[in-house]
Amino acid sequence: MTYDTIIRGGLWFDGSGAPAAVRDIGVTDGVVTAVSAAPLEAGEHTEVIDAAGAWVMPGMVDIHTHYDVEVLEGPALAESVRHGVTTILLGSCSLSTVHVDPVDAGDLFGRVEAIPRMHVIGAVQRNKTWSDPASYIEALERLPLGPNLAAFIGHSDMRTATMGLDRATRKEVRPTPSEQARMEQMLEEALDAGFVGMSSQQLLFDKLDGDLCRSRTLPSTYAKPRELRRLNAVLRRRRRVLQSGPDIKNPQNILSQAATSLGIGRPHLKTSLLSAADIKANPAVVHIMGPLAKLVNRLGGDFRWQHLPVPFEVYADGIDLVIFEEFGSGAAALHLADAVARDELLRDEAYRRSFRKDYDSKFGPRVWHRDFFDAEITECPDASLVGKSFGDVGVERGGLHPVDAFLDLVLEHGTALRWRTTISNHRPEFLRKLAVDPGVQMGFSDAGAHLRNMAFYNMGLRLLRHVRDAERAGTPFMSIEHAVHRLTGELADWYGLDAGHLREGSRADLVVVDPEHLDATLDAYAESPVEQYGGLSRMVNRNDDAVRAVLVSGRTVVRHGAPTELLGAERTGVFLRAETPTPPVRQASAGAAAPVADAAAPVAVGVQPGGPNT
Repeated sequence: MTYDTIIRGGLWFDGSGAPAAVRDIGVTDGVVTAVSAAPLEAGEHTEVIDAAGAWVMPGMVDIHTHYDVEVLEGPALAESVRHGVTTILLGSCSLSTVHVDPVDAGDLFGRVEAIPRMHVIGAVQRNKTWSDPASYIEALERLPLGPNLAAFIGHSDMRTATMGLDRATRKEVRPTPSEQARMEQMLEEALDAGFVGMSSQQLLFDKLDGDLCRSRTLPSTYAKPRELRRLNAVLRRRRRVLQSGPDIKNPQNILSQAATSLGIGRPHLKTSLLSAADIKANPAVVHIMGPLAKLVNRLGGDFRWQHLPVPFEVYADGIDLVIFEEFGSGAAALHLADAVARDELLRDEAYRRSFRKDYDSKFGPRVWHRDFFDAEITECPDASLVGKSFGDVGVERGGLHPVDAFLDLVLEHGTALRWRTTISNHRPEFLRKLAVDPGVQMGFSDAGAHLRNMAFYNMGLRLLRHVRDAERAGTPFMSIEHAVHRLTGELADWYGLDAGHLREGSRADLVVVDPEHLDATLDAYAESPVEQYGGLSRMVNRNDDAVRAVLVSGRTVVRHGAPTELLGAERTGVFLRAETPTPPVRQASAGAAAPVADAAAPVAVGVQPGGPNT
């Protein structure tokens, strides 16, 4: 057989959790055609990737992103692909761009996901050619997609398009019978087209942008139980997935959402709930999540928590951070888009008293620990402050309350003041516990959103490092095979996607990982401009040595951590329809070699056409 690509001599993981073995992998026309213990013979035009000492595994699956806007004008989605992610789910947290108009899309995504509203509006205006889920998929597949895509349909998207954003965000307004029927029809159409399910949201500190409904919560949060039951009934009947975020301030809502998965007298509902985390502000919660999932599933449900398997570290420029939305005084500041008006508010003593009261309150569930002594300044025009906490600054300034020290510095330096804190997942022993819990899924990267606040594009590599380091230290908590399975086949199978496996006949979406470079550089801070967002500097991850190669549809899109010329120039990814086998993107001519570097350029070290490396 003639192979387009051979991955030579790597430790092969098939994505099922089965024992790994050293194998050569042969790829032809985007499909794995050989997994061989004996060396495969390279043809004249075969690209050979040296995987000696490396792990060869299925491309990872990212189940929670907000790339819905970025994909329209940056379809390479290189920040995820370069870290081994080859399948990406859109449409999380009730947000999608299938039905809403450009302005409503800007209001839905801008503040909640910290994506500049004007760029959301512009991207949807320039690119929207679709009118329903099927034509949305067609529009995506006309783009030079880098990774494979799958999608949820967003409840807030459907509700806004059906009721109008104003009516959809009023407590006293319920959908009319015809509006309810229309939303159910929209959901059916999305499932018919191959969407994995619907995303909903009950979290009350996700706020709208724009002028019309600014600071109201997302439309999905206004839905009454009957509306949700009827939409969930469609998902139950079709055996598709509900992704939801509960109202964390209402424990009853969390229990209710978990119980929704049960199938007593009816089909169970596959439910993925945000989010399993070891939260600093509520350290006892981590002990409850696993047992709750276990109980629901034992009673006949199919319930999973989504979990970010790394410390949840966030950065902020001034006061621009979503955690302030969870209490009144913080939300009041973020409500003001005008910088002058916001500064006036921050100076007001009555406002400061309110902020101090919210900060000092110890009652009720919360996400942020509200401890400015646990918040480090990383950048500031006053270099003497870098490395200090806001609490430290307050002490140095005569015993100022930490809130006053923070607000004073925001007024002095605005968004030039950059700081960070870790909200959750700070204790390694609980990260290990969550990583092996069968009621927990690896997810919640939020890739494509909160561009200045967080960077978890390489969370899969960081989980692999954690597992590998524990194994080397003689304190293993899970096998490498199990970790790979959790990041690949387990997720793809649960969501019904043709991905996550690397066996003969599988689509050739894979990553070659160098385990010797799964090191501290995975945590390193870096920034990179986002061209389609006017050059906005985004937090990213940079460890080009950890990933030797990434293939999508059998074509090399990343080499030594850097995108090849192919990524984003030609389509390699496809839209994966739930429960349906999906063929890879075929090359221009059957059997032709995949495009690699420009012929005039030197071939990258470790990859040579025509045979093994020397």
